[in-house]
Amino acid sequence: MQNWKKLVAVAAAMVAAGAAYAQKTELTVYTALEIDQLKAYETAFTKSNPDIAIKWVRDSTGVITAKLLAEKANPKADVIMGVAASSLAIFDKNDMLQGYAPKGLEAITAKYRDSKNPPHWVGMDVFGATICFNTVEAKKRNIPVPTSWQDLTKPEFKGQIVMPNPASSGTGYFDVAAWLQLFGDDSGKGGGWKYMDALHENIAQYTHSGSKPCNMAAQGEYVAGISFEYRGHANKAKGVPIDLVFPKEGLGWDLEGISIYKGTKHEQAAQKLVDWAVSKDAMELYGKNFAVTAMPGVAPKLANIPADYESRLIPLDFGKMADSRERVLAEWTKRYDAKSEAKK
Repeated sequence: MQNWKKLVAVAAAMVAAGAAYAQKTELTVYTALEIDQLKAYETAFTKSNPDIAIKWVRDSTGVITAKLLAEKANPKADVIMGVAASSLAIFDKNDMLQGYAPKGLEAITAKYRDSKNPPHWVGMDVFGATICFNTVEAKKRNIPVPTSWQDLTKPEFKGQIVMPNPASSGTGYFDVAAWLQLFGDDSGKGGGWKYMDALHENIAQYTHSGSKPCNMAAQGEYVAGISFEYRGHANKAKGVPIDLVFPKEGLGWDLEGISIYKGTKHEQAAQKLVDWAVSKDAMELYGKNFAVTAMPGVAPKLANIPADYESRLIPLDFGKMADSRERVLAEWTKRYDAKSEAKK
């Protein structure tokens, strides 16, 4: 009899748990956030919103951008989170984003959010360029630490540089956009293209991930990996022999942001996620990984990231980056894609 009562109690508990889960709203969230960030963000959000479950659809920025554009006629996303603002600008031009002014919007730096009222996207954190430089491998080859982008075109770097493919990586695209702005873009003939021609001579491979070049440099596969500061900071914290180099000409960058997909069937739950994503609690989590958050005064000073890091970021126009993306990527692909790693 006692066993029977226990079985009934267990069954009742299972039914109750199933009913509770069934009552949860499942949000499909498309993201380019790093895998090692997702769990912390999800845990913090669901702690205060236990009635919402997140279903992540994750890939690199370029792949997520292409996927969302391909699904425009039959959308599957509720929220786009941790995707580059330059891509969010593309979605906005395609009428894919829904305006929403989250709680606490006034605390977000104006240049780190959409200027519309209500904004169609809001920034989370800045990710900017860095070179992961393996000091051990460099010493073996007598290669000095670079201080500028131009240094990477010197003969000693032949075959020792990896960087992200801008068609698949947001990091790769902001690098290319920055070089074109810094050195000139004249329909494929400007100084930015001449710079990339010279850099291409020293490139061993273009990867389909913004993190991978830094990981490859950290592992000693190559001397220099053009990447972004989060991955450089995270790798160096593990004790690998890399220095983080921030070229003196200035740094390309982009902004991870969040937006509600227009027409979502879970608008209230989507709004709760956006509210959380721009809260101080969320910004403090971003600040563990990034030197600059969209809410000022939150991120602590990160080891190995210069105190004046934000001032080194060159001015960028996300709308312009979105408008020129197709033309720039077509030219880049024609010139350099032969050295890209095979797609899986």
